[in-house]
Amino acid sequence: MATLLYRLGRFSFRRRGRVAAVWLLLLVVLGLAAAAFHGPTGDKFAMPGTESQRALDALAKEFPQASGATGTIVVAAPQGRKLDPAEVAPVVKEAAGIPGVVAALDPFKSGAVSADGRYALVQVQFDRGAKDVTEAQRAAYLKAGSSAKGLRVEHGGEVLNAAPEVGGSEGIGVVIAAVVLIVTFGSLVAAGMTLLNALIGVGAGMGGLFALSGLVELTSVTPVLALMLGLAVGIDYSLFITSRYRQFLAEGVAPEEAAGRAVGTAGSAVVFAGATVVIALAGLSVVGIPFLSVMGLAAAGTVAVAVLVALTLLPAFLSYAGARVLPRKQRTGENADAGGRGFGHAGFGHAGFGHTWGRVVTRLRVPILLAGVLGLGALTLPAQDLRLALPDAGTATPGTPAREAYDLTSEGFGEGFNARLIAVVTAADRAATTAAAGEAAKLIQQTPGVLAVAPPQPNAAGTTALLTIIPKAGPTAAATEDAVHAIRAKVATIGGAEIAVTGATAVGIDVSDKLADAMPVYLLLVVGLSVLLLMLVFRSILVPVKAALGFLLTVGSTFGITVWIFQEGHLAGLLGVDVPGPLVSFLPILLIGILFGLAMDYEVFLVSRMREDYVHGDTARQATINGMGHNARVVTAAALIMTAVFGGFVFMNDPIIKSMGFALAVGVLVDAFVVRMTLVPAVMSMLGRAAWWLPRVLDRALPDLDVEGERLRHHLTTRAAVEPERALL
Repeated sequence: MATLLYRLGRFSFRRRGRVAAVWLLLLVVLGLAAAAFHGPTGDKFAMPGTESQRALDALAKEFPQASGATGTIVVAAPQGRKLDPAEVAPVVKEAAGIPGVVAALDPFKSGAVSADGRYALVQVQFDRGAKDVTEAQRAAYLKAGSSAKGLRVEHGGEVLNAAPEVGGSEGIGVVIAAVVLIVTFGSLVAAGMTLLNALIGVGAGMGGLFALSGLVELTSVTPVLALMLGLAVGIDYSLFITSRYRQFLAEGVAPEEAAGRAVGTAGSAVVFAGATVVIALAGLSVVGIPFLSVMGLAAAGTVAVAVLVALTLLPAFLSYAGARVLPRKQRTGENADAGGRGFGHAGFGHAGFGHTWGRVVTRLRVPILLAGVLGLGALTLPAQDLRLALPDAGTATPGTPAREAYDLTSEGFGEGFNARLIAVVTAADRAATTAAAGEAAKLIQQTPGVLAVAPPQPNAAGTTALLTIIPKAGPTAAATEDAVHAIRAKVATIGGAEIAVTGATAVGIDVSDKLADAMPVYLLLVVGLSVLLLMLVFRSILVPVKAALGFLLTVGSTFGITVWIFQEGHLAGLLGVDVPGPLVSFLPILLIGILFGLAMDYEVFLVSRMREDYVHGDTARQATINGMGHNARVVTAAALIMTAVFGGFVFMNDPIIKSMGFALAVGVLVDAFVVRMTLVPAVMSMLGRAAWWLPRVLDRALPDLDVEGERLRHHLTTRAAVEPERALL
């Protein structure tokens, strides 16, 4: 692989104009396609096979007028006053007149008035799903009730679900990444070129994603996740290759040859690292959850584009930049001696700290290892209380219509009115449906955690009836989850009808339960995959096992810290989390997949150099120190850049993106600085020669991926020996 990439790097360097033109043309085409075929995103977390989804499918077939998006308009009188029906009537009339609204219920007729008479709920039913409601309809919905004088009117419901906006605050991470690149390279040209290369890759990846959004239904989180990952890995992969290119230039290798060698060596590690991220994200499809599969595949596609851009467009940019990628003081003699002396062994600038840190860790390996493992183990403890749920309006940004409506409803009626459940009763005829619905209503009313059950609402044919259930607690409360399970157990005893519980709260519970069940299986799959892949790369048994155990420490401590802040509320105010609660249900499984790829990224860059020096005669301890000395600087810069990019998304108001950005930033910091740059060298020095042991049977059976570039080294050595002989002929 290294030899093939070496040729690709030289070709891209030599044909810079063509390569750059192809990528710029592709960027324009994808941008135009995105503009032409862009489709809407939504927050529909469908879960085929679950009870809540079966009930929604039945509603769409048997009770279509009740299957569209819903809205709730909350009306409140001033303190000390009661609402008058004549005051609320205009609100109901304006809501009913919105295009696409099939019904707006008068709260005085439906009984949706608080006990003190001060609050009322106007239920609004649309004829289509939330993602199909137009912006004009939403605007009209938000204006409904504007004529009511002296009353507070707030608008909520699923009809207001919208995609999170990516604003200027996320650019903070890019700015920090630029600063890190400038400090690392000591060259504005090198930093700017690396950043531009990554941004072009992100643009191409996002263009392709949005071009497909008209054919594939995307959740609102999917594009933001793809952007987050594309930026982070795009900058990091370009950083790795540019750093190796500068190293070869500083050793006196000719620019084109340096580009080929950089892509052949660092590019091989980039291909492996990118492949692990892509495989881990695409592996989310095995969970069997459509929205999660789309999310994983979209992010995997963006990462794949980032790899291709780093391998092809970056060498072309390096050709344009010339010697300006080096600091000013190193621009003398960079083209001398193209023979390739010191291939892969000379350090690149300021490696002193890495060597010093490597010596300290190997000397104090036992206490450092104990402190690291015990410390990360302690950080993992809060993860045992992990709870999962889909976000609701109660976690929305304060001041938004959805949040104001949620809070006003809780104030007037209790949080349970924000967690409505729907029991769908289906039978063969009207009599059977009526009997089953009546029996179900009695059983549900007696269930702990249930506040009230509304009278059955039959469809025109009388074969389906709806029971609206009001829990006592909020949508994400553990008591509500217990109530849903208890209701389902009770109504299962009713014969002659099929009864299923659904609603946004029930869907969230089903999604969380299925994801929680799938998480151990996916974690086992990822850990097994890491062992297999690293065994192929390093041809060792103990190195992959050590890497997998380190990955488990990273994941556990990241979960623990995230739970401690976002769920338990410690230091939550510092991150703008005003209402702590369960983590978004798909965060843990996404975090496992993403951190797996990034952890293997740092593992390969550090340990491959250790293996390279060990193979060339260094002792196991010295090879470990050399690996730290040569790559610690680049890995540090890469980790800081990823942390900055992910951390920039913490400033978003959307709770899903905020928690995702935070967890990824913490995970990268823990994995890079504690696990890979501290625990890994400690374990490697402790294992010594045994770290590189591989049974002969496996050695013969496993293919040689040549990530370290051994075959490339042999190819270059052979060529260097042959060329002088040809010159004498």
